[in-house]
Amino acid sequence: MSDRRQRVDVIGVPLDLGAGLRGVDVGPSAMRHAGLLPRLRSNGIDACDLGNLPTPVAESVDIGQPEARYAEAVASVCRDLRAHVAHSLDAGGTPLILGGDHSVAAGTLAGILDRKPTTKVIWFDAHGDLNTPDTTPSGNVHGMSLAAVLGEAPTVFLGLDWERRALPARNLALIGLRSLDRGERSLIRRLGICAFTMADVDRLGIYDVVNQALRYLNPLPGDLHVSLDLDVVDPTAAPGVGTPESGGMTVREIHLAMEIIARSCTMGSMETVEVNAIRDHENQTGRLATDLILSAFGQTIL
Repeated sequence: MSDRRQRVDVIGVPLDLGAGLRGVDVGPSAMRHAGLLPRLRSNGIDACDLGNLPTPVAESVDIGQPEARYAEAVASVCRDLRAHVAHSLDAGGTPLILGGDHSVAAGTLAGILDRKPTTKVIWFDAHGDLNTPDTTPSGNVHGMSLAAVLGEAPTVFLGLDWERRALPARNLALIGLRSLDRGERSLIRRLGICAFTMADVDRLGIYDVVNQALRYLNPLPGDLHVSLDLDVVDPTAAPGVGTPESGGMTVREIHLAMEIIARSCTMGSMETVEVNAIRDHENQTGRLATDLILSAFGQTIL
Protein backbone atom coordinates (compact mmCIF):
# COMPACT_ATOMS: atom_id res chain seq x y z
CA MET A 1 0.00 0.00 0.00
CA SER A 2 1.14 3.55 -0.70
CA ASP A 3 1.92 5.81 2.25
CA ARG A 4 -0.25 8.51 0.68
CA ARG A 5 -3.84 8.48 1.94
CA GLN A 6 -6.02 8.13 -1.11
CA ARG A 7 -9.63 9.28 -1.18
CA VAL A 8 -12.03 7.00 -3.00
CA ASP A 9 -15.56 8.16 -3.81
CA VAL A 10 -17.94 5.19 -4.05
CA ILE A 11 -20.90 5.82 -6.35
CA GLY A 12 -23.60 3.19 -6.72
CA VAL A 13 -25.60 2.97 -9.94
CA PRO A 14 -28.30 0.28 -9.45
CA LEU A 15 -29.31 0.19 -13.11
CA ASP A 16 -30.53 -2.93 -14.90
CA LEU A 17 -32.34 -1.43 -17.91
CA GLY A 18 -29.40 -2.07 -20.23
CA ALA A 19 -29.35 -5.80 -19.58
CA GLY A 20 -31.60 -8.60 -20.74
CA LEU A 21 -32.10 -10.10 -17.26
CA ARG A 22 -33.15 -8.30 -14.12
CA GLY A 23 -31.03 -8.49 -10.98
CA VAL A 24 -27.87 -6.46 -11.54
CA ASP A 25 -29.58 -3.48 -9.89
CA VAL A 26 -28.74 -5.15 -6.57
CA GLY A 27 -25.03 -5.25 -7.45
CA PRO A 28 -24.04 -2.11 -5.49
CA SER A 29 -25.75 -3.46 -2.36
CA ALA A 30 -24.07 -6.86 -2.80
CA MET A 31 -20.61 -5.29 -2.85
CA ARG A 32 -21.34 -2.99 0.08
CA HIS A 33 -22.77 -5.94 2.02
CA ALA A 34 -19.47 -7.77 1.46
CA GLY A 35 -17.74 -5.05 3.49
CA LEU A 36 -16.32 -2.88 0.72
CA LEU A 37 -16.17 0.41 2.65
CA PRO A 38 -14.69 -0.81 5.94
CA ARG A 39 -12.22 -3.00 4.08
CA LEU A 40 -11.00 -0.09 1.96
CA ARG A 41 -10.61 1.98 5.13
CA SER A 42 -8.71 -0.79 6.88
CA ASN A 43 -6.20 -0.58 4.01
CA GLY A 44 -5.53 3.09 4.69
CA ILE A 45 -7.92 4.49 2.09
CA ASP A 46 -10.23 7.40 2.85
CA ALA A 47 -13.37 5.77 1.42
CA CYS A 48 -16.44 7.98 1.11
CA ASP A 49 -19.78 6.40 0.16
CA LEU A 50 -21.78 8.87 -1.94
CA GLY A 51 -24.79 6.56 -2.04
CA ASN A 52 -26.74 5.43 -5.09
CA LEU A 53 -27.87 7.51 -8.03
CA PRO A 54 -31.62 7.38 -8.67
CA THR A 55 -32.47 4.89 -11.39
CA PRO A 56 -35.85 3.97 -12.89
CA VAL A 57 -37.30 0.48 -13.05
CA ALA A 58 -38.37 -1.01 -16.36
CA GLU A 59 -42.06 -0.77 -15.54
CA SER A 60 -41.86 3.02 -15.14
CA VAL A 61 -40.27 4.01 -18.46
CA ASP A 62 -40.82 3.56 -22.17
CA ILE A 63 -38.90 0.69 -23.73
CA GLY A 64 -38.29 2.74 -26.87
CA GLN A 65 -36.96 1.16 -30.06
CA PRO A 66 -36.41 -2.63 -30.01
CA GLU A 67 -32.89 -2.27 -31.41
CA ALA A 68 -31.87 -0.08 -28.42
CA ARG A 69 -34.17 -0.94 -25.52
CA TYR A 70 -34.57 1.72 -22.79
CA ALA A 71 -31.84 3.80 -24.47
CA GLU A 72 -33.19 7.20 -23.35
CA ALA A 73 -33.75 6.14 -19.73
CA VAL A 74 -30.24 4.66 -19.60
CA ALA A 75 -28.77 7.80 -21.17
CA SER A 76 -30.48 9.95 -18.53
CA VAL A 77 -28.85 7.94 -15.72
CA CYS A 78 -25.50 8.14 -17.52
CA ARG A 79 -25.78 11.93 -17.77
CA ASP A 80 -26.29 12.09 -14.01
CA LEU A 81 -23.36 9.74 -13.44
CA ARG A 82 -21.17 11.85 -15.73
CA ALA A 83 -21.70 14.88 -13.50
CA HIS A 84 -20.97 12.93 -10.30
CA VAL A 85 -17.76 11.43 -11.70
CA ALA A 86 -16.53 14.81 -12.91
CA HIS A 87 -17.31 16.34 -9.49
CA SER A 88 -15.35 13.57 -7.74
CA LEU A 89 -12.34 14.21 -9.96
CA ASP A 90 -12.60 17.97 -9.44
CA ALA A 91 -12.48 17.37 -5.68
CA GLY A 92 -9.38 15.21 -5.92
CA GLY A 93 -11.15 11.88 -5.48
CA THR A 94 -10.79 8.52 -7.18
CA PRO A 95 -14.23 7.53 -8.53
CA LEU A 96 -15.23 3.92 -7.81
CA ILE A 97 -18.46 3.06 -9.61
CA LEU A 98 -20.55 0.09 -8.50
CA GLY A 99 -22.96 -1.18 -11.15
CA GLY A 100 -25.52 -2.09 -12.31
CA ASP A 101 -25.14 -3.27 -15.85
CA HIS A 102 -22.23 -2.26 -18.08
CA SER A 103 -24.16 0.52 -19.79
CA VAL A 104 -23.13 2.70 -16.83
CA ALA A 105 -19.63 2.81 -18.36
CA ALA A 106 -20.86 5.40 -20.86
CA GLY A 107 -21.60 7.79 -17.99
CA THR A 108 -18.43 6.94 -16.10
CA LEU A 109 -16.17 7.55 -19.07
CA ALA A 110 -18.03 10.67 -20.16
CA GLY A 111 -17.24 12.23 -16.79
CA ILE A 112 -13.64 11.02 -16.84
CA LEU A 113 -12.94 12.21 -20.38
CA ASP A 114 -14.43 15.61 -19.51
CA ARG A 115 -11.62 16.05 -16.99
CA LYS A 116 -8.88 13.74 -18.26
CA PRO A 117 -8.92 13.44 -22.06
CA THR A 118 -5.68 11.42 -22.02
CA THR A 119 -7.33 8.59 -20.06
CA LYS A 120 -6.42 5.02 -21.03
CA VAL A 121 -8.87 2.17 -20.45
CA ILE A 122 -8.45 -1.52 -19.65
CA TRP A 123 -11.79 -3.24 -20.16
CA PHE A 124 -12.09 -6.71 -18.56
CA ASP A 125 -15.05 -8.49 -20.10
CA ALA A 126 -16.15 -11.74 -21.69
CA HIS A 127 -17.93 -9.60 -24.29
CA GLY A 128 -16.89 -6.71 -26.48
CA ASP A 129 -19.81 -4.37 -25.68
CA LEU A 130 -19.11 -3.03 -29.18
CA ASN A 131 -22.49 -3.53 -30.81
CA THR A 132 -24.56 -0.73 -32.30
CA PRO A 133 -28.31 -0.56 -32.94
CA ASP A 134 -27.53 -1.82 -36.46
CA THR A 135 -25.51 -4.86 -35.34
CA THR A 136 -27.03 -5.89 -32.00
CA PRO A 137 -28.70 -9.32 -31.87
CA SER A 138 -30.56 -8.45 -28.64
CA GLY A 139 -31.24 -4.71 -28.45
CA ASN A 140 -29.68 -4.60 -24.96
CA VAL A 141 -27.71 -1.37 -24.65
CA HIS A 142 -25.23 -2.75 -22.11
CA GLY A 143 -23.72 -4.38 -25.19
CA MET A 144 -23.28 -0.97 -26.87
CA SER A 145 -21.60 1.12 -24.17
CA LEU A 146 -18.04 0.76 -25.43
CA ALA A 147 -19.08 1.40 -29.04
CA ALA A 148 -20.69 4.63 -27.85
CA VAL A 149 -17.60 5.66 -25.87
CA LEU A 150 -15.53 5.17 -29.04
CA GLY A 151 -17.94 7.39 -31.00
CA GLU A 152 -19.29 4.47 -33.03
CA ALA A 153 -22.91 4.45 -31.79
CA PRO A 154 -24.06 8.08 -32.01
CA THR A 155 -27.77 7.32 -31.66
CA VAL A 156 -27.53 5.80 -28.17
CA PHE A 157 -26.40 7.38 -24.88
CA LEU A 158 -27.43 10.80 -26.15
CA GLY A 159 -26.37 13.96 -24.36
CA LEU A 160 -22.90 12.71 -23.44
CA ASP A 161 -21.11 14.68 -26.18
CA TRP A 162 -19.55 11.74 -28.01
CA GLU A 163 -19.69 13.82 -31.18
CA ARG A 164 -17.38 16.36 -29.51
CA ARG A 165 -14.90 13.99 -27.91
CA ALA A 166 -14.63 10.22 -27.71
CA LEU A 167 -12.13 7.70 -26.47
CA PRO A 168 -9.50 7.05 -29.17
CA ALA A 169 -9.30 3.35 -30.00
CA ARG A 170 -5.55 3.57 -29.40
CA ASN A 171 -6.30 4.30 -25.71
CA LEU A 172 -8.19 1.05 -25.12
CA ALA A 173 -7.23 -2.54 -24.32
CA LEU A 174 -9.75 -5.38 -24.00
CA ILE A 175 -8.89 -8.42 -21.87
CA GLY A 176 -10.73 -11.72 -21.42
CA LEU A 177 -12.89 -11.81 -24.55
CA ARG A 178 -14.61 -15.09 -25.33
CA SER A 179 -17.99 -14.18 -26.85
CA LEU A 180 -18.12 -11.68 -29.72
CA ASP A 181 -20.84 -10.94 -32.25
CA ARG A 182 -19.98 -10.54 -35.92
CA GLY A 183 -20.31 -6.75 -35.85
CA GLU A 184 -18.03 -6.54 -32.82
CA ARG A 185 -15.30 -8.58 -34.52
CA SER A 186 -15.53 -6.29 -37.52
CA LEU A 187 -15.26 -3.15 -35.38
CA ILE A 188 -12.25 -4.47 -33.46
CA ARG A 189 -10.45 -5.13 -36.74
CA ARG A 190 -11.48 -1.86 -38.37
CA LEU A 191 -10.38 0.28 -35.40
CA GLY A 192 -7.30 -1.81 -34.64
CA ILE A 193 -8.31 -2.25 -31.00
CA CYS A 194 -5.81 -3.98 -28.73
CA ALA A 195 -7.73 -7.11 -27.74
CA PHE A 196 -6.72 -10.19 -25.74
CA THR A 197 -9.05 -13.18 -25.88
CA MET A 198 -9.15 -16.00 -23.36
CA ALA A 199 -7.10 -17.98 -25.87
CA ASP A 200 -4.40 -15.32 -25.47
CA VAL A 201 -4.68 -15.59 -21.69
CA ASP A 202 -4.29 -19.38 -21.95
CA ARG A 203 -1.34 -19.10 -24.32
CA LEU A 204 0.58 -16.20 -22.74
CA GLY A 205 -0.62 -16.21 -19.14
CA ILE A 206 -2.44 -13.36 -17.45
CA TYR A 207 0.81 -11.85 -16.14
CA ASP A 208 2.13 -11.23 -19.65
CA VAL A 209 -1.27 -10.19 -21.02
CA VAL A 210 -1.84 -7.44 -18.45
CA ASN A 211 1.72 -6.21 -18.66
CA GLN A 212 1.52 -6.12 -22.47
CA ALA A 213 -1.69 -4.11 -22.20
CA LEU A 214 -0.07 -1.65 -19.80
CA ARG A 215 2.99 -1.27 -22.03
CA TYR A 216 0.73 -0.70 -25.03
CA LEU A 217 -1.36 1.94 -23.26
CA ASN A 218 1.56 3.49 -21.34
CA PRO A 219 -0.71 5.44 -18.93
CA LEU A 220 0.58 8.20 -16.73
CA PRO A 221 -0.06 7.90 -12.97
CA GLY A 222 -3.79 8.41 -12.39
CA ASP A 223 -4.70 8.17 -16.08
CA LEU A 224 -5.82 4.52 -16.17
CA HIS A 225 -9.50 3.61 -15.91
CA VAL A 226 -10.31 -0.02 -15.12
CA SER A 227 -13.71 -1.30 -16.21
CA LEU A 228 -14.32 -4.72 -14.63
CA ASP A 229 -17.27 -6.83 -15.75
CA LEU A 230 -17.50 -9.83 -13.43
CA ASP A 231 -18.47 -12.08 -16.31
CA VAL A 232 -14.78 -12.07 -17.29
CA VAL A 233 -14.45 -14.67 -14.50
CA ASP A 234 -15.54 -18.24 -15.11
CA PRO A 235 -19.12 -18.78 -13.85
CA THR A 236 -17.96 -21.60 -11.57
CA ALA A 237 -16.33 -18.87 -9.47
CA ALA A 238 -18.67 -15.98 -10.36
CA PRO A 239 -22.14 -17.45 -10.96
CA GLY A 240 -24.00 -14.22 -10.23
CA VAL A 241 -23.41 -12.21 -13.39
CA GLY A 242 -25.67 -10.72 -16.03
CA THR A 243 -24.42 -12.77 -18.98
CA PRO A 244 -22.33 -15.78 -17.89
CA GLU A 245 -20.00 -17.45 -20.39
CA SER A 246 -18.05 -20.63 -19.65
CA GLY A 247 -14.29 -20.70 -20.04
CA GLY A 248 -13.44 -17.51 -18.17
CA MET A 249 -10.60 -16.47 -15.89
CA THR A 250 -9.88 -18.21 -12.63
CA VAL A 251 -10.06 -16.35 -9.35
CA ARG A 252 -6.27 -16.25 -9.10
CA GLU A 253 -5.89 -14.97 -12.68
CA ILE A 254 -8.23 -12.04 -12.17
CA HIS A 255 -6.73 -11.26 -8.76
CA LEU A 256 -3.26 -11.22 -10.31
CA ALA A 257 -4.53 -8.89 -13.03
CA MET A 258 -5.79 -6.45 -10.38
CA GLU A 259 -2.54 -6.76 -8.39
CA ILE A 260 -0.46 -5.94 -11.47
CA ILE A 261 -2.60 -2.86 -12.09
CA ALA A 262 -2.19 -1.79 -8.46
CA ARG A 263 1.59 -2.14 -8.69
CA SER A 264 1.63 0.00 -11.84
CA CYS A 265 0.39 2.98 -9.73
CA THR A 266 -1.55 4.30 -12.74
CA MET A 267 -5.20 3.65 -11.85
CA GLY A 268 -7.24 6.81 -11.36
CA SER A 269 -10.77 5.37 -11.55
CA MET A 270 -12.58 2.04 -11.56
CA GLU A 271 -15.99 0.54 -12.13
CA THR A 272 -17.20 -2.94 -11.21
CA VAL A 273 -20.38 -4.11 -12.91
CA GLU A 274 -22.80 -6.93 -13.74
CA VAL A 275 -23.06 -8.54 -10.29
CA ASN A 276 -26.48 -10.23 -10.49
CA ALA A 277 -27.96 -11.19 -7.15
CA ILE A 278 -30.71 -13.32 -8.74
CA ARG A 279 -28.14 -15.71 -10.21
CA ASP A 280 -25.71 -15.60 -7.30
CA HIS A 281 -25.22 -18.05 -4.41
CA GLU A 282 -24.93 -16.49 -0.93
CA ASN A 283 -23.33 -13.37 -2.42
CA GLN A 284 -20.38 -15.35 -3.81
CA THR A 285 -19.96 -12.99 -6.76
CA GLY A 286 -20.52 -9.87 -4.67
CA ARG A 287 -17.77 -11.00 -2.31
CA LEU A 288 -15.44 -11.75 -5.22
CA ALA A 289 -16.11 -8.34 -6.77
CA THR A 290 -15.25 -6.69 -3.44
CA ASP A 291 -12.07 -8.75 -3.11
CA LEU A 292 -11.02 -7.70 -6.63
CA ILE A 293 -11.62 -4.03 -5.89
CA LEU A 294 -9.39 -4.37 -2.84
CA SER A 295 -6.67 -5.99 -4.96
CA ALA A 296 -6.90 -3.19 -7.52
CA PHE A 297 -6.45 -0.65 -4.73
CA GLY A 298 -3.34 -2.35 -3.43
CA GLN A 299 -4.31 -5.08 -0.99
CA THR A 300 -1.86 -8.00 -1.14
CA ILE A 301 -1.49 -11.33 0.64
CA LEU A 302 1.63 -10.16 2.50
